[in-house]
Amino acid sequence: MASKFIYECSDCGLQIPAGDIIYLCPECSARQLPGQPPLGVLKVIYDYPVLSKLSFRELEENKFLHLLPVNELKSFPNLRVGQTPLYEINSLDGATHDFELYLKDDSQNPTFSFKDRASAVVSAFAKENGIDTIAAASTGNAGSSLAGICASQGQKAVIFVPASAPKAKLTQIMMYGALLVPVDGNYDKAFDLSIAASKRFGWYNRNTAYNPLTIEGKKTVSFEIYSQMKEHLPDFVFVPVGDGVIISGVYKGFEDLLLLGIIEKMPIIVAVQASGSSNLIDNIGKEEFRSTPSHTIADSISVDIPRNFNMAAAYLIKYHGQTITVTDDDILKASSILARNTGIFTEPAAAAAFAGFLDHKSRNLVPKASTNVVLLTGCGLKDLNSVQSLFELPQPVSPDMVSVEKFLTGKI
Repeated sequence: MASKFIYECSDCGLQIPAGDIIYLCPECSARQLPGQPPLGVLKVIYDYPVLSKLSFRELEENKFLHLLPVNELKSFPNLRVGQTPLYEINSLDGATHDFELYLKDDSQNPTFSFKDRASAVVSAFAKENGIDTIAAASTGNAGSSLAGICASQGQKAVIFVPASAPKAKLTQIMMYGALLVPVDGNYDKAFDLSIAASKRFGWYNRNTAYNPLTIEGKKTVSFEIYSQMKEHLPDFVFVPVGDGVIISGVYKGFEDLLLLGIIEKMPIIVAVQASGSSNLIDNIGKEEFRSTPSHTIADSISVDIPRNFNMAAAYLIKYHGQTITVTDDDILKASSILARNTGIFTEPAAAAAFAGFLDHKSRNLVPKASTNVVLLTGCGLKDLNSVQSLFELPQPVSPDMVSVEKFLTGKI
């Protein structure tokens, strides 16, 4: 059966027929230099002129299968991946605003993170191609996502993680029955080891900015936003950025709609990075990529060498995206504001996107009557240690009303 898509190198433009499993452009990846972002990351390209005959509603009715590298819906896991809520927030700390604010809460995916979108597509592709073992490197979320999705599909998962990853995420991986390989090193070391092991043992590899199908899963969030906003585009979408894969997925989804003639312009995508790990946005437009060691509480976006730098930077330049850095203090404050105002408790990487929005707002960069979407990518229960500094748990009271009244004095 002929494939419904081809691969295109995001660096040199080489087009490669789909068929055998391929990860990177063979020509560009052969020119890879140490200490530099990977070359040859592939994009999945569909027959847009043919698909443009379909309306958005027709694409949606078939769960966008025409725009995914999977042939049958039954190949996907029997879990609700995607279709996460888009909440409208009318006020913050009691103050109403003169713009529209929406929160896309992807912490409500099966393993509580955005990464399930990518894992579901990779798993479905593996299922259709008779593959039963999938490997990945992760700081936690991608690993727990792949482990959970594979558990639902009867597939095996092998997850390489930095040993310093949050314990809650490592526990989640183990509970799903995956083989956990803690690495005495950072994410980059885990990434390289996972690829070497995949080649050695013949596993399929899920790594972002290595497996081109991950972006195809992540782009579905853009389709959902457009649908949930009744086929209208937001003005701004705030996205947390580490490796650059999520923001590339957001761009790819809207770009697909653009190429199909469903939308006429690209929303302004705002890339938000922690100031202690801003290697992607700091290097946009520079002749030479220079990395600095990352230090941030937002472990999910803590990256020294962004694996999808070239594609993400190209998208931001081509479609006139914006960039913001936020401090760890900004992230913690944003997490607190978000939780007490909306009831949504996010992990630091997700709170970074909201911190970026708050920074935008504080500098009067949110236009009146504009429509703003903040992408929340993971649940706060995955990393409780990071928010411990925000409060101190009260001491227990004696089990009598006198003690309770004393405790409550001045608190209510």
